[in-house]
Amino acid sequence: MWYLYILECKNGQFYTGITDDIEQRFMEHKDGKGGHFTKKYGTNRLLYHKSFPAKHEAVLREKQVKGWSRKKKLMLIEGVLK
Repeated sequence: MWYLYILECKNGQFYTGITDDIEQRFMEHKDGKGGHFTKKYGTNRLLYHKSFPAKHEAVLREKQVKGWSRKKKLMLIEGVLK
């Protein structure tokens, strides 16, 4: 199982990524061992996650969501978009 996730950073920005272990990856971000972006800006909380049966599906969705505006990402987080 693979997951697409969106984190809120301490500066209010969003970070979007994928992982096969959501809890471990979140802790890596919290401990400053995640991506460069979250290492620089810190992590507040996990806002959204969705599971996918295969990595390539999560990667495709990640690319799509990363191209979205903040407003559209908020709509996804709030459940307005699927």
